[in-house]
Amino acid sequence: DDESLELIVSLTYLADHTRRIHFGSLVVPVSLRDPALLTRQAIALDDLSGGRLILGVGAGWQEREHHLFGYTLGDVPTRMARLEEGLEVITRLLRSEEPVTYEGRFFQLRGAALLPHPGRSGGPPILIGGNSTNTLRLVARYADLWNANFLTPDTFQKRSATLDQLLRTAGRNPGDVRRSVMLGLFFARDRSELERQLRETPGFTGQSLESFIEALKASEIAIAGTPDMILEQIHAYEQAGAEELMLQWLDLDDMEGLRAFAASVLPHV
Repeated sequence: DDESLELIVSLTYLADHTRRIHFGSLVVPVSLRDPALLTRQAIALDDLSGGRLILGVGAGWQEREHHLFGYTLGDVPTRMARLEEGLEVITRLLRSEEPVTYEGRFFQLRGAALLPHPGRSGGPPILIGGNSTNTLRLVARYADLWNANFLTPDTFQKRSATLDQLLRTAGRNPGDVRRSVMLGLFFARDRSELERQLRETPGFTGQSLESFIEALKASEIAIAGTPDMILEQIHAYEQAGAEELMLQWLDLDDMEGLRAFAASVLPHV
């Protein structure tokens, strides 16, 4: 079990200690948080931070976590139905000027209104993550941002084209939803450092550096390499239509490496 801080408290601290960055959840499962309360918290966080919150909402997936704390996760159809209802509650509360009544299987509203209304029209942008067609249907109906999880550029481009079709069916334009991809990041300052790191990596069994990097890219889990290698991979996602990348820095103790990545890569993207 990993240690972690409570989400809303942590984001409130982050809002108070920053001025420019946008921040949010990736993602809040409606199986664990009541969507009406979550919406109220999101409005407050967004207003207090000057409009910097991104509200990521999801169905939930960690069965053990739900069991330990007395929540029912359910099968995939149940999770998706509950997520759809949760998104309906959230979007109605964020975007309606009038009290909201809603009778669902999982959630109900009876003349509910959240006051004050959101400071920015429609409230914070809603992010939905996932790759399945059922998830993309919900993105097309409710989301402002879509975050794909661990896809190659080619697969991302195909999923993005599916989303375009679903958006048109829903009466929206493809440009209405901003697209991002979440990937792991395996960074080294130069080739010799990369080789040293890879020798300590499970699965690196004496193969060439280039073949290992290609295998990582094909696995859909990470971008990897030196600054030049990483910039080439970032460009491939940009060409596929990704507007943002969410990169997971896996070694949280290596702050010097993170600073080196920021200095050598970010100025070129």
